[in-house]
Amino acid sequence: MKEVIEYTPKSLKVFFFWAGIIATLAYRIIIVLNFYSPVWVKISWYIGTIGFILYFGYRWHVQTKRAKVVTDYNLIEAIENAPHIKGQQKKALEYVMSDVLKSKSRWNSAFIFWLSVLALIVGIFLDVWGI
Repeated sequence: MKEVIEYTPKSLKVFFFWAGIIATLAYRIIIVLNFYSPVWVKISWYIGTIGFILYFGYRWHVQTKRAKVVTDYNLIEAIENAPHIKGQQKKALEYVMSDVLKSKSRWNSAFIFWLSVLALIVGIFLDVWGI
């Protein structure tokens, strides 16, 4: 049985959007903070890394969920067999649905998510034990 499609609340989408923006800014500002204080560099790095974990974990989840919906509901076949969808509109819909399945962006998001988790663990380890 197919699961019911549930929408992500807008407030959660906005949260993850801002987590990604803040993380990106936190990483970019490190170059300037290097001239002022190592403490602020670490703070900025932790904010950026945690933000990337949140943002790319969410992106990975969304992209995987979309691919599952396309597969579970046979959306490409449904478009191909829909008599009322013709020409360029049909090609456009087939392209979008096919791209959801073929795109490597979900693997890119997963890679950045897991690499960020690993970096956070290593960073905490190094900070706690001072190695």
